[in-house]
This record gives sequence, C-alpha cells and structure tokens, in this order.
Amino acid sequence: MFEKFEKIISNNIKNKTRRRVILLFTLVAFILSILMIAPSKMVLAKMLPGKDSNTFNIYVTLANGSSIEQTNKVTSCVVNEIIKEKHLVDTEVFLGMGAPLDFAGLIKGSHFKNSENLAEIVLNIAPKHQRDEPSYIMVQRLRPIIQSNCEKLYPNTKISFVEPPAGPPVLAAIVAEVYGNNADGIRVLAQKIEDVFKTTDGLVDIDIMQDEIYDTYEIIVNSDKVSRSGVNIKQLNDVLYLAFEGMQIAVKNSDIYDDQVPIYLSLSKESKKFTSKDISSVKIKLSSLKLMNKMGMMTPITELVTIVPKKSNPLIMNKNLHQMVNVMAETDMVSQVYPLMEARDVMLNTFTDSYNIEKIGMFNLQLTDKITGEIYKIIWDGEMEVTLDTFVELGAAFISALILIFLLMVIYYKSFTLSGIILLSSFLSIIGVIVGHWIMDIFTADTFFLTATSLIGFIALIGISSRNSLLLIDFTKSLMHDKGMNKADAIAYSAATRAKPILLTAAAIILASTLLAGDAVFGGLGVALVFGTVAAVVASLIIVPVLLFQSDLEKHFGHNEKKAISIYEP
Repeated sequence: MFEKFEKIISNNIKNKTRRRVILLFTLVAFILSILMIAPSKMVLAKMLPGKDSNTFNIYVTLANGSSIEQTNKVTSCVVNEIIKEKHLVDTEVFLGMGAPLDFAGLIKGSHFKNSENLAEIVLNIAPKHQRDEPSYIMVQRLRPIIQSNCEKLYPNTKISFVEPPAGPPVLAAIVAEVYGNNADGIRVLAQKIEDVFKTTDGLVDIDIMQDEIYDTYEIIVNSDKVSRSGVNIKQLNDVLYLAFEGMQIAVKNSDIYDDQVPIYLSLSKESKKFTSKDISSVKIKLSSLKLMNKMGMMTPITELVTIVPKKSNPLIMNKNLHQMVNVMAETDMVSQVYPLMEARDVMLNTFTDSYNIEKIGMFNLQLTDKITGEIYKIIWDGEMEVTLDTFVELGAAFISALILIFLLMVIYYKSFTLSGIILLSSFLSIIGVIVGHWIMDIFTADTFFLTATSLIGFIALIGISSRNSLLLIDFTKSLMHDKGMNKADAIAYSAATRAKPILLTAAAIILASTLLAGDAVFGGLGVALVFGTVAAVVASLIIVPVLLFQSDLEKHFGHNEKKAISIYEP
C-alpha cells in the first residue's frame, strides 16, 4: 500500500501541472474556509455554547406602583404555562422578593429585589440525560409563549429568562454602558438604544438598568391648621403610618415563643387601595381618615395637610466614579457579535439627527449632542466583550506560537524556507477546524458555534502539524545527505514511510477527541481536534511534499547524489 502511495506522491511532485493544481486547490480551500466565517456567516463565533442545566429562573417585573395582587396574577399566568412541561420537576414563586441567591442571581443582583412589583420564579427540570431537549432550547421555546400570553395582562410588564452562565459571569449577553454627565440626557440616549435593540433580530429580554420616573404625592403638614384644630403633628403622623404601613400597638405573651409577639394594626388591603392614580383619589382616601381633637371633634386629615404632586427621585448609577446606565439584552441562541454589529450600524445611521458620532476603539462610540453640546459614550460590555477579548487573546497566543515555532525551526535548520513550510503546514489546519464546525452545524439541531475551546484546539494542533512536517523533512534530509538520493525520490519515499506513524498518531487523537465532540462546552475543542487533525495529515502528506520539491533542498542539505546506493545500507 505504501509503495502505491509513494508512487502517487512521486507523480504529484514531478508533474508540474499536478503541483499547481494541489497548491491552487489549497489556496482556494483556505480562502473559502475564511469566507465561511465572514461575510457568509456559515460558521458563527461565540464565547461558549448554551449550557444544558437542570434549573433556570424567570424574572417578572411590573410597572412601578403595581400591587402585589397584580404581580401574583402575572406570575400565576407564567406558572400555568410552565406546569404544562412534562420535564418540570418542581417550581417555586417568590413574590415581592428575589429567590435564594444562586450564581446567576449573584451577577444579576436578584438579592436586592424588595418591591411589590417584582417576583422571581425558580424552575427545576429533569436531569439532562432524562430528556432530549436541552434547557436552553426549552427556554428559547417557552420565552415567546409566556411573554405573549402574560406580559399583556398589565402595561409595561417585563418577563425575562435567566439561565446559569456557561462561562465567565456577566451581566448580560450584550450590555451597552451609556456614560455622560447629564442624567436626563443619559436617560434619553438609553431609551433610544433600547428601541434599537428591540428591532434587532436575535435580541431578547431587553431592559434598562435604571429606576423609572413616576408620579408621587407628597403630604405637607400645615402646622398652623394643626395647632388651631387641637391635634398635634405626632398624632397626625401616627395615623398616616398606622393606616398605610401598619405599626405595633401592643404585644401578646405566648406559651410557645419565648419572646413577646407584636400586634400590628393597619387598614385592610381593600381599604388601602386607591381607585385611580391621580390626586383626586388620594384626597378622597385621606378625607376618610379623621382625627379626634381635644374637644372630641373629628377633623378630616385633608383639612390639615396639602397634597403636592411630584416626580420620583431615580437612583443615580455610577461605575468607576462615572455616571452611567446599562442597557442590557440577551441573545436568542445566536452569537453576540452579529446582533451588536447590526445594532451599532443602526445607531450610526439613525442617531446622526441628534448627535455627532465619533468611533472610539473597535466598537465603542462617542456622541455629542448637537443642541446642548453634552458628550456621551457608549461602551460595550457583557458576554460580547468577553468573547472579543478571549478571541483576541487566543488569536495572539496562536500567532505567538507560530512565531516561536518559526524561530526555533530557523535555528534548527538554518533555513527560512524550510521553517516557512513547517509554519504553513501548521496554519493550514485551520481549514479542517472551520469546515468541521460547518459540518457539525448541519447535523446538530441547534447552532454549532466556533467557540473559545475551538481556538484552544486549534492552538494545540500547531504542535501536531509541526511534528508531522518535521518527520518528513528530517527523513528526507537523511535520504539525500546520507544516501545520496535525488530530491523527488527522497521526498516521495519519506512521505510514504512516515505516513504510517503519522496516521496512527492522527487516529489516536481523533478517537480520543470524539469523546469531547458531544460535550456542550468542550464540543468545539473535540471537533477542532478531529477535523483539524485530518487537515493536518492531508497537509503533511500531500502539500508539504510539493512545497519541499519547490524548494532548493540540495543547497539546504548539502546534497551529493550517489548512484546505486540502497536506502537499507548503513
């Protein structure tokens, strides 16, 4: 078999047309593999694929001022949809608060939740080996159903799904940090960015991390009227607090508890409710509360106070002592980079009516308000930023490895040409990595991304490819220098002879890596090693012999051709 392979290699390198076809085919394959990433997007890049977990959470957020009953109605709607799932094990609803802290909640800040308009639902599903559908596919399927059925119950209701992060903890898949010195200007710009996110394909669970500005009513006590009415201010304050918040009025001893049990008094839930959210309903409610003065006369509270409508005071957020607001969005089983680039292009085209836009860094933007001259910055963060940083760092590691291998080979062979051949054969394994991800994407239900672990596998392939090329070159050198064989015969014989150890090594790597290919997180590493090794073998046994024949090996190896010298002679 190896004699036939030797003959094929010999014919390939001796025939000028075949050499050109092999090199041209390699160049075309390399260009097409690069185009599969951009701009065709046949292979998509992502930090890490979705994580198949046994649990995920649902956050329910109603408009500020919503009652606990309204929140309960929305969460009941969500639960009614969830319980239809056959793989659901159990679920628990936390009204007006966040669930016990977990990894995702630590990043999202769910432990700060303490309001009647908030709720969190925790779901536990069957272990992944007992179901065919991964948890992230279940979330993708349930999200539009629950949002369409339950968000419409009350205006400005938001329902978002939170999964345990597959990799480094981040606030969201895409985070636009809006910086500036004008709070109102930041709020306006953040709203514009949210509108862009809502129209961008692939982005879901869009939210702005800021307090809403809503109407409030301040009760100002008229001291003169209070003093003339015969009541005191403390009495007025106690009645207001007693009515709407409740206060301790007595204690009760118990045989069960060591401590005294406090007794609270407040209005009933129905009595606390306002008919509408306007000043007239507030006056009507307060007029029903009356105080008894020293003469035994009842005085309505509305006679003693002035009700003034005001706007709420939103929380001012800062990061590194700079005022800012986060606009967050999750991705619906797509890479983070492509929706961000689409949203950024929309901003560049539509924000020019109000702002002068300047690009800073790779994706960041600086906007200057045309009217006020205020300067704002949009800094991208989240999993998208982690993805870019990881790919840049791994790319730099790959380039560094290639450079170091090249320098070592230059020192060893004292030849830039031979070192370049080894470097090129190592780099060509990228064809197998990219094509392998494209093939896996065809045969998998969800998108098979080119991930950070894929790049780790690509870097690992450099050593494998270099080793294969070194075997061929060293054996070719031995045949030419010691045996006096001509260049073509030495290359063909070394390729055929070294094919067996190369193939056995490749088979061992492929069989071991197939175990990783099915893993959710390390699948990219396994696929890169499997298909990259195949490409490395092809490059070593087909392309490297052609490149070696094209080079001046006689000069590099000090060749002195001999006649009728057997390769088996010492």
